Amino acid sequence: MVAGEVRKTFVLDTNVVLHDSSCLTQFKEHAIVIPITVLEELDHFKKGNESINYHAREFLRSLDRLGGEGIFDEGVPIGVNRGTVRVRLGREFDPDLAAHFDRLKPDHLILNCAYTLAKEMAGEPVVLVSKDVNLRLKARAVGLQAEDYTTDRVPDVSRLYTGKRTLENLESELIDSLYAGDGFEAELLAAETTARPLVANENLILRNHHKSALARYDAGRGSIRRVNKVQAFGIVPRNAEQTFALSVLSDPSIPLVSISGTAGTGKTLLALAAALEQRRNYRQIFLARPIVPLSNRDIGFLPGEIRAKLDPYMQPIYDNLAVIMSQTGGNGKGSVSELIQQMLDDEKLAVSALSYIRGRSLNRIFFIVDEAQNLTPHEVKTIITRAGEGTKVVFTGDIFQIDHPYLDTQSNGLSYLIEKMQGQPLYAHVNLEKGERSELAQLASDLL
Repeated sequence: MVAGEVRKTFVLDTNVVLHDSSCLTQFKEHAIVIPITVLEELDHFKKGNESINYHAREFLRSLDRLGGEGIFDEGVPIGVNRGTVRVRLGREFDPDLAAHFDRLKPDHLILNCAYTLAKEMAGEPVVLVSKDVNLRLKARAVGLQAEDYTTDRVPDVSRLYTGKRTLENLESELIDSLYAGDGFEAELLAAETTARPLVANENLILRNHHKSALARYDAGRGSIRRVNKVQAFGIVPRNAEQTFALSVLSDPSIPLVSISGTAGTGKTLLALAAALEQRRNYRQIFLARPIVPLSNRDIGFLPGEIRAKLDPYMQPIYDNLAVIMSQTGGNGKGSVSELIQQMLDDEKLAVSALSYIRGRSLNRIFFIVDEAQNLTPHEVKTIITRAGEGTKVVFTGDIFQIDHPYLDTQSNGLSYLIEKMQGQPLYAHVNLEKGERSELAQLASDLL
């Protein structure tokens, strides 16, 4: 413990465990208290193939390995940091809370655990840790300290890597060398990039008063190479960011790509078009998106078979397929439509909820994960670590449009991926800024 630092006691909510089963290792030398209500709730999540089921099982195993009867008394040590963990059994509902909260709700039992513990510890710091903002507000209302679980949060989304920068006032000879196909050594840009060094696969808009060019930094060669405007399966990029996106999506040397942007910027459309254009290089194209809310998926109440239940969630992907089918026009339209339908029939193109692809082999797959902002950092890691030989993984999403009840702009998997992976030679990111769906859609995005 750092000299002068006060040892704290952290009371964990169930959603912290379901978010990160390794959370016990994240509190250093401080004490952790697990309310018995949390164990009761975890019992409901043990069975299943979802990420939350994995976290529930793994946490309970970890707690069991620590073991010993002391876990219900003074606590047992965790690792080498002199931290401890203990399970606190139920207590009488405190009269201060009984007048305001339903004592049968699990959240309120966890709140009661933290509240009574703070009373017993006579002024020593007790902090309730929860990813539920409503529970944190309730805790503060009764005088408790409450915090979010911030271990995997991005520090500042306003400074999140965009994958692009603009360099002005370049010498015409440098831009000419890009158009000649030779490119140039990155060190020639040293004067323009001293404030922030270039990172691998960063996209560049290079210009002076007379000329401009789009380029990308090749970290392996230490050079700047031109990015050409190309189309993919009839889809033509409409701005610089879309050109960058199609370039990295089509580059086999970059197996991990993320595309962020608001509604209408073309994230899913570009990823899908690039996948179809390169279909011969991959065994299969997977298109998947999470069913929201991710932490409590249940589609059983919807009528019909699984396919019928999933169709409402998958409809945005089918809408993008329809756009691609309509791009060629004339006689070509029928052939494109028939090709895509044949790929769907042969399962060369598979559209599914993310829940239903677990356990499948990911070798030579072009794997597009849509709405990735509704994934946790652990789920993003799980998907990427399943990538086999010849697989390309693409995450698309809008970090400001989150439907998951326990994620926000700083804690979602897409933001975490961008923050942690920037600068890696196997990774590229592009943030799409300009909406291309329609003038009306752009107006609504800007003003409403």
